[in-house]
Parts: sequence; C-alpha cells; structure tokens
Amino acid sequence: MDLNDIKPDELVAHRGFKLINGTHDPDDVDQIYNLEIRDSDVFVVTYPKSGTIWMQQIMLLIETKGDLTAISKLSNYSNADLIPWIEVTGNRETFILAPSPRLRVTHLQFHFMPPALSQKKGKVIYVARNPKDVLVSYFYFHKLANMLETPKDFNDFFEKFMRGDVFGCSWFEHIKAWYSHKDDMNMLFITYEEMIQDLQSAVERISLFLGKELTDEQLTNVVKHSTFNNMRKIPQANYEQVPGNLFNHHQGRFMRKGGRIRTWHPSMAPATHQNASCPARRAKPAPTCLHLFRLGEMDNLVEDGHHVLH
Repeated sequence: MDLNDIKPDELVAHRGFKLINGTHDPDDVDQIYNLEIRDSDVFVVTYPKSGTIWMQQIMLLIETKGDLTAISKLSNYSNADLIPWIEVTGNRETFILAPSPRLRVTHLQFHFMPPALSQKKGKVIYVARNPKDVLVSYFYFHKLANMLETPKDFNDFFEKFMRGDVFGCSWFEHIKAWYSHKDDMNMLFITYEEMIQDLQSAVERISLFLGKELTDEQLTNVVKHSTFNNMRKIPQANYEQVPGNLFNHHQGRFMRKGGRIRTWHPSMAPATHQNASCPARRAKPAPTCLHLFRLGEMDNLVEDGHHVLH
C-alpha cells in the first residue's frame, strides 16, 4: 500500500488493526515486536480515551516521588515527551537507546507487542474504561484531533465504533486480547472507574506494582497533582501546548469532562434506539457499569462485551 495515496485523516488498515496515516508507519510498528525488553520496562496499555494521559501524569509523579517541579524541569512541553507512545513513528528507535526505566504508553493490540512481555519480562499496566464513556469521549476527540476524520454526527461515529472502524479498532477485541494474556505477564489490570472512585488506593496499587516506596507525604502529593482539577492547570499534563496543526483547540479541550464517568447518557440514547434492529444490539440488557467493571466480572465482560452497549 502506498501511504501517499491515503488522505491525511484516513486510517491505514494493517494486520487487523487501524493506524493513523502520518502518525504511524506500518513497517516501524511491525518492528516493535522485535524489541528487547528489560525487566525495568513499563508499558501502560489503553484503548484510546481510557486514561492514557492520566496515567502519564501518575507514572511521572511516582517516579519523582510527588515532585511536580522535577517533571517540569525534564520537559516544558508535554508529558508525552517523557512517556511517549511507542507506536508513533520515531519513538521505537528512541526506546532502544533510552536509559532505564523506560516508561511507555501504547494503544496497540496485543499481537504487535514484544513476546518477551509474555515471558514475564517488563511490566504492563492495562487501564480499562467503560466503553460507553470511551465512545462519547472518542467522538469529541475526533473533532479536536486534526489527524483523525471529523465525524458526520454521533450516530455515524457510533456505527464506526461498533464496527471497529476507528484507530484502536474494536474496544471489545482490544480488552479481550490483553485481558486473556494477563496471567502470562507481569500485569496490573485496573479500571478508570476504580481510579475515579478512589484515586489514592489506585496510586497505592500502582506504586506497589512498580516496586516504588512512597512516604505518606509523597503519596499525598502524587494524588494531589493527579486530580483532574489540578491537571487542568498543568500545561505539560493538559496537552493545551500541543501545536494547532495536531489539535484544533477551538473545537474544545483535550481534558473535556475532567474525569467524570457515565457521561454517555445524553449522546448514547439516540444511537442505540435508532440501531435497535441491528443483530449485534438485540441482546439481553446490560449489567450496570460498576457491576461490569468489578475485576471478578471481567471474564464475563470480555466474553460477551457487546452487551455493554445495548
């Protein structure tokens, strides 16, 4: 496939996945699989709009023991400079030469990642978010992000999301693939909803998983600077310094709702009603969001995830 023939906001189909033209290079992404993994490497894995920049902030604060000033000294642009997406063109090469610990985020499917992760090398933190909230957040993000196609309307985007015709492809397949391999690797599986409900406990779990010991004061500072209200005030964390050629800041803010859950009600109803005749949505009623995101229920969720959107 000649990438020059693809429109700037058109997705690139590659090995059962959708990449972003101009942001990802298929050949470069394929080489991620061959990376050598160190025990100190940490990958935060998310489906898009599931808490990636939140985790960047938390991870950096844990590394600096809650010292926000120390992060600012490392980068005055954005946290993505310090914990970049491994799949963005050029970042794989940087990863190879980077000193430990190498902290990275990714939206890639499981099959693109180095097999050493499934041999208990390195660590993986998977953050899952209720797909209804993902859907609405992703819809508005498409209006903001110039590298993505602007949706015609919510109903049209709803259909594309359900088909997996978006970057990240199917939410259901993404979470199912990663969760099914959780016991093969050093993985912490945590949900966005858990983090919203009790951020301090979530930070404690993450710190323990990473082997980082924090004093009570340091833990308090990590939590304080990781709240959405405070992140909105931190230029490196809120992505408002990202150039206008990437984000159309006139269309809204990157941190649109500030860490709220169940924001899907106003937008979801029209699409679900209008598409009720679709076989994929004529399923039994879904359990509640909180029921689905208890870790003990995750096996049922990934086996029958499409019911979440019905």
